Amino acid sequence: MAANRPSEPTANWWRDAAIYQIYVRSFADGDGDGTGDLAGVRARLPYLVELGVDALWFTPWYLSPLADGGYDVADYRTIDPAFGTLAEAEKLIAEARELGIRTIIDIVPNHVSDQHAWFRAALEAGSGSPERDLFHFRKGRGPDGATPPNDWVSEFGGTPWTRLDDGEWYLHLFATQQPDLNWAHPAVRQEHEEVLRFWFERGVSGVRIDSAALLAKDPALPDFAEGDPHPFVDRDELHDIYRAWRAIGDEYGGVFVGEVWLPDAERFARYLRPDELHTAFNFNFLACPWDAGLLRTAIDDTLSEHASVGAPATWVLCNHDVTRTVTRYGRAETGFDFGAKTFGTPTDLALGTRRARAAALLSLALPGAAYLYQGEELGLPEVDIPLDRIQDPMHFRKGGADPGRDGCRVPLPWSAQGPYAGFGADAEPWLPQPADWASYAADLQSDDPDSMLTLYREALRLRREEPGFATTGEPGARELTWLDAAPGVLALSRTEGLLCVVNLAAEAAELPEHSAVLLASGPLDGAGRLPQDTAVWLRA
Repeated sequence: MAANRPSEPTANWWRDAAIYQIYVRSFADGDGDGTGDLAGVRARLPYLVELGVDALWFTPWYLSPLADGGYDVADYRTIDPAFGTLAEAEKLIAEARELGIRTIIDIVPNHVSDQHAWFRAALEAGSGSPERDLFHFRKGRGPDGATPPNDWVSEFGGTPWTRLDDGEWYLHLFATQQPDLNWAHPAVRQEHEEVLRFWFERGVSGVRIDSAALLAKDPALPDFAEGDPHPFVDRDELHDIYRAWRAIGDEYGGVFVGEVWLPDAERFARYLRPDELHTAFNFNFLACPWDAGLLRTAIDDTLSEHASVGAPATWVLCNHDVTRTVTRYGRAETGFDFGAKTFGTPTDLALGTRRARAAALLSLALPGAAYLYQGEELGLPEVDIPLDRIQDPMHFRKGGADPGRDGCRVPLPWSAQGPYAGFGADAEPWLPQPADWASYAADLQSDDPDSMLTLYREALRLRREEPGFATTGEPGARELTWLDAAPGVLALSRTEGLLCVVNLAAEAAELPEHSAVLLASGPLDGAGRLPQDTAVWLRA
């Protein structure tokens, strides 16, 4: 398999790459302490080569108190000891590259940990100090300053302000332990530019930018006002920041992908101009219900948004924040909305799995880059974490009504016979695995021709080897053409005679004329028709 994977992909590798997201804490435990680590990832590189991915995106692996799963960074130049060392990270980057797999790291520029040296210094220096200018410290409102400085709402719920013993408040759009940086301060910009260089010089090929549209704030930190520009989302000042980053990335041949949640297509596209970010995550497709009309609209809108600036689209079904695909598609409400997450939602996993298999072929057939969250290739469901084991701050910030995101972060099952489903040998994993977790183990699925793992391996192989799946990126290129199809059926063609048909209707569907079936997400019926909730790749 490795012989077909060049060690030096083309300069535009990112335009149609298959990128695998690794949540290190839950991927593989190399030292047996119950926490995933870089040693575990290095040991599983052959698995990732066989899977057929082009790059690995690592969620934060830096020094962190883990108040928010590592997105509270204490030091960007240090690997958290729970995961390994900087030297081991460098080995991992180099070893993966030798196997034809590039590395993308996560940068969290909106905030740092309250254990970061800058914030500790700000607390010690006190009110009015230069150290506090690196953050957003303010006096409260009211006669005694006991009311937060404005009416903003945290991304995790509640007020985004915490008051200190000296009376001042500091801003944190996320958890209390994640103070927001002041991006109007030149030292903040300089530090992040130096961090980018630090990692590019260690061989990383790209950077994923967390909460990319939130960095800049209105300097007055005003209350929300109808009709005024948003005080902290998608402010125009952001684009100068990313133009400076792009210049650094271009020096190293590095690419950027932004986490940009914006409903306005024109505003979204601005981040993808030729001198800014290379790509951005496509959340409209991720959150879309299992509905043919809505999916087609999401695909069309996505391609249109990106075509206006010549950028490739990205496609993803799940990530470390989102309910796993087989669970979401097995529910009455198949879309995703953070505000709708509740405990005890009825789920038909057989139905969800069938739909997830079809969705995998649909997403991998689309022009652009595809992101795959660890464990999706195993068909893992969302897990109901016992209340006393939940760690996600989103659960606690919302008063316990939200189950949080831990359910999609349960450590992976590698072997049916090994301790803790092969995740690690000695200690219980940091999040509990369900009793049936070993039934999803990679070693069981590897030899099963009908497994989710086999489906993903074959789909990724065909996607890599068939020229018709390539994304040219040329302005005006016709990357996808919709074919006439019955209601509830999506049928599209790429180049070189490649077709993808997905049946979301209640009845089996007629297939278009074709010379060969390349891959199907499930069995076709006896007459060669496409059953409900099934997808197929054809050669015309």
